Amino acid sequence: MASSTIFLLPLITIVLMCMGGSYAQLSTNFYSSSCPNLFSAVRPVVQSAISRESRMGASLLRLFFHDCFVNGCDGSLLLDDTSSFTGEKNATPNRNSARGFEVIDSIKAQVERACPGVVSCADILAIAARDSVAILGGPNWNVKLGRRDARTASQSAANNNIPPPTSSLGNLISRFQSKGLSATDLVALSGAHTIGQARCTSFRAHIYNETNIDVSLARTRQSSCPRISGSGDNNLAPLDLQSPTFFDNGYFQNLVNRRGLLHSDQELFNGGSTDAQVRAYSGNTGAFHSDFVAAMIRMGDISPLTGSRGEIRRNCRRIN
Repeated sequence: MASSTIFLLPLITIVLMCMGGSYAQLSTNFYSSSCPNLFSAVRPVVQSAISRESRMGASLLRLFFHDCFVNGCDGSLLLDDTSSFTGEKNATPNRNSARGFEVIDSIKAQVERACPGVVSCADILAIAARDSVAILGGPNWNVKLGRRDARTASQSAANNNIPPPTSSLGNLISRFQSKGLSATDLVALSGAHTIGQARCTSFRAHIYNETNIDVSLARTRQSSCPRISGSGDNNLAPLDLQSPTFFDNGYFQNLVNRRGLLHSDQELFNGGSTDAQVRAYSGNTGAFHSDFVAAMIRMGDISPLTGSRGEIRRNCRRIN
């Protein structure tokens, strides 16, 4: 029996390593030796960008979400188109709306000065997202790191995996579950819409064609978002009218009052399975923040490249 146990130990170790998933190597102290000044290099650039334009915090957070939902958190969103592949920047969910790439470039430049060739663009996205939330009054957390950068991108995957603002609750839950995220994670992560703005083209149908919206909000938004498609498509409106630059629970309070700007937002509180969670967050900022952090960490674990896979890009826009 003893000899059998000894024989099984290496096998069990191998099995556990396989079961641990591709993110087993991520850790909060991944760069503690190789780039000890990493966080002090990133934070001032994010702070400066948000000071110039408070909306930028939401934009940087959105970049991380849109990166992770397409083949994992691998920095693929940051790649420009090449002759070899069509990148993700011009996919329908990102075209004319994904922004903040210049800020990521500036962060990368600072990090390269501090520790050349060490920190991935994928990890920079994760840190910038955390810093954006914290700077705008939201929670802080220890970011798991150790991702490497993809050498390719996929516009078709971006079109197929990122849920559009017209999504039903069932579609939202399904898209999140396909990434290993629960309905609880869905609602918590949707709370990111407590900051930022959306384009008229994303909410036009909701304010003109649907009834599950507060009449006064619909009228207010219609004043700057014409009914005719193609007219005023890029006009912006805050996702949370009360406090669009503060990471609070106002988004959930809005949903309870049928003041969600996007169809997909209001779907979270429209007589479905997520109503109770939305109502709970609307009265408890601490619960929202706690669940948001847990969901962000889980999202950051989606299929990262680790070990010898991928690369550490010198320029986030192109492969080495």
